[in-house]
Amino acid sequence: MRTQSDIIFDFLKRIAAHNSREWFAEHRAEYEEARTVFEQMTERLIRRIMTFDESVKHVQVKDCTYRFYRDTRFSEDKSPYKRHLGAYINARGKKSFHGGYYFHLEPGGCMLAGGSYCLPADMLRAVRQSVVDEIDEFRSIVEDGEFRRYFPVIGEQRLKTAPKGFPKDFPYMEYLRPKDYSVACCVPDDFFRTDDWLDRAEHVFRVMKPYIDFVNYTIDDME
Repeated sequence: MRTQSDIIFDFLKRIAAHNSREWFAEHRAEYEEARTVFEQMTERLIRRIMTFDESVKHVQVKDCTYRFYRDTRFSEDKSPYKRHLGAYINARGKKSFHGGYYFHLEPGGCMLAGGSYCLPADMLRAVRQSVVDEIDEFRSIVEDGEFRRYFPVIGEQRLKTAPKGFPKDFPYMEYLRPKDYSVACCVPDDFFRTDDWLDRAEHVFRVMKPYIDFVNYTIDDME
């Protein structure tokens, strides 16, 4: 049976195969339908996150979503449109360094993610220092079995050696090497085709929340 998420996946598969302004203009109604479904999903997810994180209760869908047009100025790929739809549910806005909750629909590349991306050097150093200062608390979060089940890796990129200014003999160096403090849980497309996808997404984000709280404790003092 065709689900609402199939409306999104079908369109994204088509735009990936026909990524041109001419094709998009002729099929704009398909995009509008997919966007409407995605915005409805986003609204439902915001309401679920509000049940365990009241800081997002003021967040609206328009605060979370992104333009579908790609910025191609600095990219070799000049395709004008994205191949995914994503929403970043963040109490301080999607451009804030404050960590939030992100969900991403892309055929073959769906995920539930969060944390803090692209931190300025001073903020990244401060978060690393918090990890050093509160290593027992940090370990209790990231080494929890359920957390590791969903988020086995911290950061999209990592240093090969100790970051400058930190002791090279720190026993938990793997927690200082990330260049960002994001985490991601990759899920199959079928995750969003089930009737209980919202329950399952809420659970994943609940598991993530102590991690976000830890990182935000430092970031919020600096932002």
